[in-house]
Amino acid sequence: MLASTLRGVARPARATPFIRCFSSTPAGGRSLSSVPVETYSPEAEPADLGARHANDYNVRTSSTQPSDELRSMGGYTSSIRHDWTKDEIAEIYNSPFHELMHRAGVVHRMYWNPAEVQQCTLLSIKTGGCTEDCKYCSQSQYNKTFVKPTPTMKVQEVLEAAKRAKEAGSTRFCMGAAWRELGGKKNAFKHILSMVEGVNKEGLEVCATLGMLNAEQAKQLKAAGLTAYNHNLDTSPEHYPKVITTRTYEERLETIANVRDAGLSVCCGGILGLGEKDTDRVGLLHVLSTLPQHPESVPVNALVSVEGTPLGDDEDIDAVDAFDMSRMIATARIVMPRTMVRLSAGRLSFSDAEQYMMFSAGANSIFNGDKLLTADNPAFNEDERLFSKLGFKGKPAHRGPLVSPDELGGNVEITRVEGGGGYEVNTESQGVKVTHVS
Repeated sequence: MLASTLRGVARPARATPFIRCFSSTPAGGRSLSSVPVETYSPEAEPADLGARHANDYNVRTSSTQPSDELRSMGGYTSSIRHDWTKDEIAEIYNSPFHELMHRAGVVHRMYWNPAEVQQCTLLSIKTGGCTEDCKYCSQSQYNKTFVKPTPTMKVQEVLEAAKRAKEAGSTRFCMGAAWRELGGKKNAFKHILSMVEGVNKEGLEVCATLGMLNAEQAKQLKAAGLTAYNHNLDTSPEHYPKVITTRTYEERLETIANVRDAGLSVCCGGILGLGEKDTDRVGLLHVLSTLPQHPESVPVNALVSVEGTPLGDDEDIDAVDAFDMSRMIATARIVMPRTMVRLSAGRLSFSDAEQYMMFSAGANSIFNGDKLLTADNPAFNEDERLFSKLGFKGKPAHRGPLVSPDELGGNVEITRVEGGGGYEVNTESQGVKVTHVS
């Protein structure tokens, strides 16, 4: 039943009892701390950095930016939706590039401080010999590449690598193992739990990518101090069987559900350059944006072709360029505005200007240079130089993201629908029509 309607977002004089509209601008000269905005973490923060949201993604998305909130700025409207259709996403993805970039940039600034970019490090704790047949992967036992199988790293080796990563500026440390699933690897799992505990004690956020997990394994990782779990979908459900046959799409979704149910943050994205079409890129974003909860982070990878892999040897597959990456990142930013979008594999093949275009599209996280954990680290030095050039600051570990300056400045108009109602948005009319459903 339609209970009430408001036209013109954030115009309190016209609001009905069902709708609460507010701006984060302090009124009457009051200080920000006296305004009940109800969005910021209570943790103390240096004045020059500004207010932060809650660190826990589940808390952040369920209480301070719930699904019943509509944001508007610069002629664009955004909300956290889980009912996107493929047609809606395709319309965004296929919009003129200049318009897509502008819209994504505005949405990004509604929710994020664009100056803060998370820095992550990925360490392979078990390399090569994987029993999956991923056609892009140099670590698959089905592909004859330069990668040779190595045993799982010792706990102390991993902890020393984590210390070096922290010293180099990373705040999230991700450990990856080249196997299909954790399965019955009880001894290996015991060591991994020790790694997670040790890295957590270093003050770093801890991420892992270990293949398929069952519900109990996910709970044990959470108890050990794991922050997030990466399990990519890679591409659309339709294109997936052309890339991988040893693990089904449904099995990947089951692992994601186990991770989410254990209270871990979900890191889940895909790879461009697998021979997919634009419809497959839209299809991947559709799956991600219609999950019960959007992933905390979505890595966007550009395929790094490796000789000896089926896709690396396929000359008919077009290389991924900066416009492909930016279009994918921008669309992800618009349909999942609270999700961190990560520039991942292939980033270092793009120029500073091309990377800046991707940040402008809404990316706010990177994996550091491939040589981060070596003593001589020119790749990390380049990242440091790039951050300085662009005016970026790294996001600290175990702290929520900075509140958007536009939100703090009152530039973002926010409409809250009491009771979690639905929205009906008509972008062709003046203002926005918001309908409360009781």
